[in-house]
Amino acid sequence: MQFNSTQKRAANWALIAVIAAFALWLLAPVLTPFVVAAILAYALTPLVDWLDDVGRGRLPRLVAVVAVELLFVVAVLGVMLLIVPVLVKELPLLREQVPVLLDGMNASLQPFLAQFGVTLSLDVASVKAFVLKYLSANVEDTLASVMTSVKLGGSVAFAIVGNAMLIPVALFYLLMDWHRFVARVLEFVPPRGRAAYDRFTDEADAVLGQYLRGQLLVMLAMAVFYSAGLALFGLDLALPIGVFTGLAMFVPYVGFGLGMILATLAGLLQFAVTQGSAKALIMVAVVYGLGQVIESLFLTPRLVGERIGLHPLAVIFALLAFGQLFGFVGVLIALPASAVLLVAMRRAQARYLSSKLYQG
Repeated sequence: MQFNSTQKRAANWALIAVIAAFALWLLAPVLTPFVVAAILAYALTPLVDWLDDVGRGRLPRLVAVVAVELLFVVAVLGVMLLIVPVLVKELPLLREQVPVLLDGMNASLQPFLAQFGVTLSLDVASVKAFVLKYLSANVEDTLASVMTSVKLGGSVAFAIVGNAMLIPVALFYLLMDWHRFVARVLEFVPPRGRAAYDRFTDEADAVLGQYLRGQLLVMLAMAVFYSAGLALFGLDLALPIGVFTGLAMFVPYVGFGLGMILATLAGLLQFAVTQGSAKALIMVAVVYGLGQVIESLFLTPRLVGERIGLHPLAVIFALLAFGQLFGFVGVLIALPASAVLLVAMRRAQARYLSSKLYQG
């Protein structure tokens, strides 16, 4: 069977793509910080360029890069520190109210299950002793446990610390020389393919820009909504939990789920003894149920738009696939990367449908 030049060229490109994908899979742990830094550089370069233009050449680009990177680091640390007041508030409440909650749960479940002929024998005293042993542990025991875990998983801890240090360094150099890197990549594109390359990058840039700007607005709006909704029910930790839930929605499903778990736990600990567990459950059902409706049916379609066009099943698959390849960081970059892949697939499909191979 003879192949024409077009088929041979397609086969060569397919082989190159397979080899590149295999190399990326092998080097995924090494490439992770560079991939994350590249995506952050793509998102932050317009801000650096704007500051550079405002300076009108009077200030070196270095100043703009340092200012933007410091602002980003402070923002990330601020989001991470939102969880601190939640832990500080809830750990003492857990020590005080876990025994009461366990007694109430045991007293409610036994009569309910007895109606169906099920006999529940729960050793509440042992469970309470087990839970309180860990909740009441002193700082020295906690630090000793942490140090033991670090020793057992030294490679994991080293990888986390290494990536945390490498990403800002890589981000700095990418922000400094982003336009030079883009120009170098363009040199590898054959002259006859420049027009197609420019059309693809313009479409991908439009999709990613719309996604990033829209997602940021959705996160800020939902942070305000969740904070206000939880505060109306009288939750003491409404502000940190609401803001954390809104900002964590950058990771679909995961951020929403974590925020809902924190709100449920905080509500049960605050309301269970004085006003009953029902108020906590109603609060979470109303606030998070209404929030999901507002975000899914109104905010995301209008602010993010339908341009990305990823089906919910495709979103879940992308999260799992990128998480498998790049770990937790892969979950963060799953949707932006999937949006670019979707643009490539759409263009490939359009080219195939207009080709002689499809039309026969």
